[in-house]
Amino acid sequence: MKVAIVLFALVAAAYAGYTTKYDNIDLDQILFSDRLLNNYVKCLLETGNCTPDGNELKKALPSALANGCKDCSEKHKYGSEKVIRFLVNERPQIWAKLAKKYDPQGLHKTKFQNIAQKAGIKV
Repeated sequence: MKVAIVLFALVAAAYAGYTTKYDNIDLDQILFSDRLLNNYVKCLLETGNCTPDGNELKKALPSALANGCKDCSEKHKYGSEKVIRFLVNERPQIWAKLAKKYDPQGLHKTKFQNIAQKAGIKV
């Protein structure tokens, strides 16, 4: 559950109220392309270069995690849930790496636990 909760925050931050210019990003194109998905992951893990939207995501993460993604719209929440379900079910190794980097002590786990449960996300 820890990993699912952390990634919910991570993905939500990508679309949080910090910017709306990426609201129409095609999540399926990213999720179903190993190249694109791995580029985003490498950016977030600081093991590769970042695109402008990858940089925006990486920049938004700390405040989104800290404030419980209070600026997320319903569209952002829907996109977050879609990405989370995909990573939990299809790419658990990526899921684990992101959780280790962004919540190494599990501090955000409790904060997002109810959200994950309400979304029916089971890990």
